[in-house]
Amino acid sequence: MNIRMEIIYKTSKGVEVRFSSDEMKMEKAILIAEDMEKTGRLKEVTFIDVQDRTWSLKELKKILEGIQTEPHHISVYFDGGFDAKSKKSGLGCVIYYEQDGKHFRKRKNAFVEEIETNNEAEYAALYLGLQELEVLGVHHLPVKFVGDSQVVINQLSGEWPCYEETLTKWADRVEDKMKQMGIHPEYEAISRKQNREADHLASQALEGLEIASNIQL
Repeated sequence: MNIRMEIIYKTSKGVEVRFSSDEMKMEKAILIAEDMEKTGRLKEVTFIDVQDRTWSLKELKKILEGIQTEPHHISVYFDGGFDAKSKKSGLGCVIYYEQDGKHFRKRKNAFVEEIETNNEAEYAALYLGLQELEVLGVHHLPVKFVGDSQVVINQLSGEWPCYEETLTKWADRVEDKMKQMGIHPEYEAISRKQNREADHLASQALEGLEIASNIQL
């Protein structure tokens, strides 16, 4: 969870200063607040999340304790492959996450026939990633979605408008699912070469090879 801090700091001469921090990871904010507390001059600190909810240091530390036992620090790589001749698609997603102080990688692909374009396949691949997050029990957390589709990344981030009815429906479906799960998305566009793991999974799905794995790294 990303948050910012509202701080009231009292100097050794009794002068109070109020200031706000940039947005940062919850773990980093807790460390900073605890370090400032050691000086004895931290008069007040309030933590504010991306939904403008406020938390105390005690509440935030309790949340952090709970998060450590659940999947967190999540990145979802997605890719969709479309065969124009056969009108068939392969979807691939790779999920990297942490849990109980360990690092994991979950891979999943799927073969579908009801998709009509490559852009639609890319949306479907991202949605497959969401479904796998649901299987992991991910909820009310920030998640980074990484792909080589400029269309999907820019439309979902609001950088590009969406004029095609089919893609608009997919975007709505994705956003509705995220709201249902309480996911706060961050989007990152990368090259196809950087996305080769998800791309390979999509190609394997088109070849009829089903992949589903979850391993500790």
